[in-house]
Amino acid sequence: MQCEEMSVLGDELPLDVGSLFSDTYTEESRYRFCGRELRITQHFGANLGVAAPVWDAALYLCSFFEEQKLNFKGKKVIELGAGTGIVGILASLLGGRVTVTDLTHALPQIRKNVSANVSSDHVPDVCALSWGIDQVHFSQDYDFVLGADIVYLKETYDLLIQTLQHLCGPQTTILLSSKMREEHGTMDFFQNILPQYFNVEIVKRDAEDNINIYRVTRFQN
Repeated sequence: MQCEEMSVLGDELPLDVGSLFSDTYTEESRYRFCGRELRITQHFGANLGVAAPVWDAALYLCSFFEEQKLNFKGKKVIELGAGTGIVGILASLLGGRVTVTDLTHALPQIRKNVSANVSSDHVPDVCALSWGIDQVHFSQDYDFVLGADIVYLKETYDLLIQTLQHLCGPQTTILLSSKMREEHGTMDFFQNILPQYFNVEIVKRDAEDNINIYRVTRFQN
């Protein structure tokens, strides 16, 4: 799809998350999944806040791809709240037709990482998507919707559900990897809120790091 600079409201964070990282510096890390080496740059202190780092839940989701030998070849994939873009980049390297999304301020970091890792015909589109607002600009027939550590602010839960409802067709598989943060009501979201709208199944758990991966699908008539 041809991406435009869209609204930055909706899932914009209601706090100065840039203050979480007071020093300004760039760090490149290397990861290896599914036989591919990924070089991911993280821009700390660049007003990216929680979008700056590679979170453990993203690495856990990447390892799940490897463990399950997931085949994205020819599949239409979208990543929400991508941050560094590592999950969408890996899905692209595994053959997916990928769109990587986040708020506008995170897109330069994502584009840099895409450019550093993908040089084939499977280069992902990088687009702004503000939950609850911009989903209408995206199609409704994705094979996979991916998200890593995007369930952490209660104020955004309804907006996220609206977005998932739009993007998720009858054959869509949603994979959400999440740190289970009690203070943010993450467990309540997956156990009580999301099941009102979707089938929700836990498919992998890391008890030590308290990270769950959920497979989410639409109710079938």
